[in-house]
Amino acid sequence: QRGQYGSTRLDGLSFAVLLHTPGAMIQGNWTVGLVLDERASKEQREALTTIASGQGGGPMAALGPLIGTFAGAAAKPIKIESSGMRRSVSITGMLDLAVEGIPGANQGEPIYLDNVGHPAASRLALAKASRSHMHAFGIDWDETSGRNNGHFAPFAWKSA
Repeated sequence: QRGQYGSTRLDGLSFAVLLHTPGAMIQGNWTVGLVLDERASKEQREALTTIASGQGGGPMAALGPLIGTFAGAAAKPIKIESSGMRRSVSITGMLDLAVEGIPGANQGEPIYLDNVGHPAASRLALAKASRSHMHAFGIDWDETSGRNNGHFAPFAWKSA
């Protein structure tokens, strides 16, 4: 929604880190690709790459040791939607993901996982995936069982 890296404004821009892990995530050897918002200028793309790669510090820096292969970067339109307890992201020809929050005691609000060591946020809404399709950077994944979990959360990242 809003942000900056140094003096570079990033308001309204998005990025997506797409990854595959061959086993448990903590075991590493991830294959990672980066999709940058096609509306970004060259300077903004450089800033987003620095943030998403962890080179600028912040939460993504902790994930660096887990990456085995960087499969590349692409500039594409990224569509992110949020409505009630539903969230989705789509990148034409690469990604189509959607989740729906698991209702908590307060109807209209999801169950939250608090105080978690997740790089996106320390509070995550628990969700269930309704669509999971990724075909990008040599990663082909179609999950159609409807049994995968998901999370969503607002985040505010700062470099260390």
